[in-house]
Amino acid sequence: MSDKNPANKDPITGAPGSHPVGTGVGAAGGAAAGAAIGSMAGPVGTVVGGAVGAVAGGLAGKGAAEGVNPTAEDSYWRENYTKTPGYRKDYTYDDYAPAYRTGYTGWERARASGQSFDAYEPTLRSEYEKAKGKSRLNWEEAKSATRDAWHRVERAIPGDFDKDGR
Repeated sequence: MSDKNPANKDPITGAPGSHPVGTGVGAAGGAAAGAAIGSMAGPVGTVVGGAVGAVAGGLAGKGAAEGVNPTAEDSYWRENYTKTPGYRKDYTYDDYAPAYRTGYTGWERARASGQSFDAYEPTLRSEYEKAKGKSRLNWEEAKSATRDAWHRVERAIPGDFDKDGR
């Protein structure tokens, strides 16, 4: 599967990280909430509240949509897996892919509770074992690739959500 827009660029500005659906849904919800609150001040309050709510909701919607882009992550790892310290020449990308996927999708699930990789590792191991398919890597071999993908996503997001210093 090929993605002609792996950076998810905005079709108008070309800026990476466009999330029109998340932004639109957030803007619509924010506009409705803002208009309802503003309506207490009359018709002008309804208009102003709707506009302010749309902007705030749009920003919130964009933030919610800015999760992991699995297509971009897969492309990155497909191009770079041979450059990682744990790479072994006798394995192919198909062996490593489930480990990377476990890392970047696991990070996204764990961020709600702020768990570090080490704290979330038992869950990651279980997820990897269920999803590894034909990969020849056992968990101990896959663990470093999973950790690499986890930290790559974590570094892309501002802040240190799991407070592990990365």
